[in-house]
Amino acid sequence: MNQTPELLRRLLRAKDHMDRAPQETWPIARLAQVSAVSEAYFARQFRQAFGLPPHRYLLTRRIERAVALCRDTDLPITEIALQTGWSSLGTFGRIFRDITGQSPGELRARLLPGTAVPAPECIARAASRPDLKTSVSEKRLGGGGSKKDAHTPEVT
Repeated sequence: MNQTPELLRRLLRAKDHMDRAPQETWPIARLAQVSAVSEAYFARQFRQAFGLPPHRYLLTRRIERAVALCRDTDLPITEIALQTGWSSLGTFGRIFRDITGQSPGELRARLLPGTAVPAPECIARAASRPDLKTSVSEKRLGGGGSKKDAHTPEVT
């Protein structure tokens, strides 16, 4: 099913809103309104266009930002969680670990400044982009793949 250029522009508008402010709450109703389409249609078309449901895409952006803040700042983990849109430190830590394979503190310890030559930010983001094609619950149950297990077939 092909998507028209007009629809893709509308979906990109919603995606751009999430990219600009991933710390904000982005319910499907709000994103559909930004795109000027119905909620169910928005959710289906967003997934078809970008390969991820809107919520998983937003989680990707939040975790990418949290990884960058852990790497590039000395902000407390609690402040990083709040700045990236999490209201619960426990939820932030659990999802961060489920997606990246380590806690924010462990990641920060591994990425201490001066231990390696820093890569350009675009390369670092691409390399550390979370793999959210498998749900977090599937990863927890051991049924899903992870970035480290690239040969595992994709679960849709």
